[in-house]
Amino acid sequence: MKNYSNTTSIFALGGLGEVGKNMYVVSHNEEIIIIDAGVMFPEDDLLGIDYVIQDITYLKQNEDKIKGLFITHGHEDHIGGISFLLNSVHIPKIYASKISVDLINKKLIDRNIKYENIEIVTEESIVKTKYFTVEFVGTTHSIPESFALAIHTPNGLIFETGDFKFDLTPVGPMANIHKMAELGKKGVTLLLSDSTNALSEGSSKSESSVDEALNDIVSRHYGRVIIATFASNIYRIKHIVETCRKNNRKIIVFGRSMETSIELAMNNGLIEDKTIFIDNNEAKNLKKTEICILCTGTQGEPLAALSRIANGIHKQITLMPDDLVVFSSSPIPGNAASINKVINKLYLKGVKVYTNKTFNDVHTSGHAKEDELKWMLRIIKPKYFMPMHGEYRMLKRHTEIAEACDIPKENTFICKNGDVINLNHGIVTRGDTVKSGDVYVDGSRIGDVGSQIIKDRKLMSSDGILVTILNINTLTRKLLIKPNVTTRGFIMVNENPELINKIEKKISEIVNNFLVNSTYNYTDLKNQVILELYPFINNLTGRRPIILPVIMEVNQA
Repeated sequence: MKNYSNTTSIFALGGLGEVGKNMYVVSHNEEIIIIDAGVMFPEDDLLGIDYVIQDITYLKQNEDKIKGLFITHGHEDHIGGISFLLNSVHIPKIYASKISVDLINKKLIDRNIKYENIEIVTEESIVKTKYFTVEFVGTTHSIPESFALAIHTPNGLIFETGDFKFDLTPVGPMANIHKMAELGKKGVTLLLSDSTNALSEGSSKSESSVDEALNDIVSRHYGRVIIATFASNIYRIKHIVETCRKNNRKIIVFGRSMETSIELAMNNGLIEDKTIFIDNNEAKNLKKTEICILCTGTQGEPLAALSRIANGIHKQITLMPDDLVVFSSSPIPGNAASINKVINKLYLKGVKVYTNKTFNDVHTSGHAKEDELKWMLRIIKPKYFMPMHGEYRMLKRHTEIAEACDIPKENTFICKNGDVINLNHGIVTRGDTVKSGDVYVDGSRIGDVGSQIIKDRKLMSSDGILVTILNINTLTRKLLIKPNVTTRGFIMVNENPELINKIEKKISEIVNNFLVNSTYNYTDLKNQVILELYPFINNLTGRRPIILPVIMEVNQA
């Protein structure tokens, strides 16, 4: 019989101090439930990396305790890591809404993963285990069927908001404020709340205001309208379709993820008029005022449809002077430069461009701003508070907002991934830490790409690579011919003969000294060349390329 402490523990394996790869864990004795399994898209300095996911060592070590994975909604930063999780850990069941399930299943099919233990849940669903009872509370976000989770534990009620905003005139259903208030009245011990927009004052605009603005733009423009938006923002896509229907425009769709979202919206009854979508050939028979192009590429992604259109390399779309391009989005931090490049190229083509800065109502966030965060705090009335889903500055600001809403400072917890907080008889305290961190996904390689490889890639991107081929007679211990040097991303060999001659001469000197004074060993010789050549090249050029000696061994007397 194992001894258990009867303490309920909560911690994040992803989502704290960052925006993305959300994964939160609630544990009590021999039971664990997981909330979300997202990915984070890499920053520019993670060269060649496709995704960043969680270090799930803790889950592997406690696999037999896991009772289920609960999904708050279907965005990539909440479901994108499920296929990687399932390949490493046995998950008895996944609980998610119908739309989230459709998105998850598509990911699993794409990665050839068979998994059938997915249960579709609604607001009426209740999931019970030995220690936990989980309720689902409808929230408003930029994707349908988003949930907050009310987790009843032996030590108190935990309320996890998921991603949310308060929109009194939403495109879809209202958030279930009444159910939230009922839970708040019963008594919430710990609130975990979305911090993404904690730095923004006021309240986010209603999605219906975007609907009105887009309708105004589309109705007044006498040319083609090209609208770029997030493929994951299904509500936005829904009212773009409705706006085009009102204004007698047909829609051409470009972008695989956009096509997937539209198919999903149709399958779930969010888009009913399938005749509004046409292909490029059908558009040739229509007037410009009857055409809308809906595409991906709001963040300046080089391979996205809008970037290819702006660069003039799209196979099916050529810009016309009377086109109007609408960015129905806002920049994700770090993407401003690439977005501005696309916008400049569009202007150079002579088209008119609307962004969220030039036309203030063409986008609204799906995340709560300061006043809405206060509403959540006032409705839930938690005894303790832990901000989640955000960079440190967002978590810090959200804590200050909580204090302004009468949560004592000592009852707030700003945590890092892996920090454990414990609930015991309604009291929350800090605990130990569990192993956490980033795991890099590079194509089919998961976790094989470590910090040293990333460091080497950065060096190659900035200082290049130098390869030297050495022909060594291992019997006579002599360098047979002059070392051959070639480079990539360092210098042009043909244009720098004097520098190349100096490097080749130095390599010959290093090799000959080694062969005279040391016992020949392949690895030792490579290391000696690298060791002495680095400072030599750095003194000559101020750069430190990666040096790769290639030794060709010849055994002749």
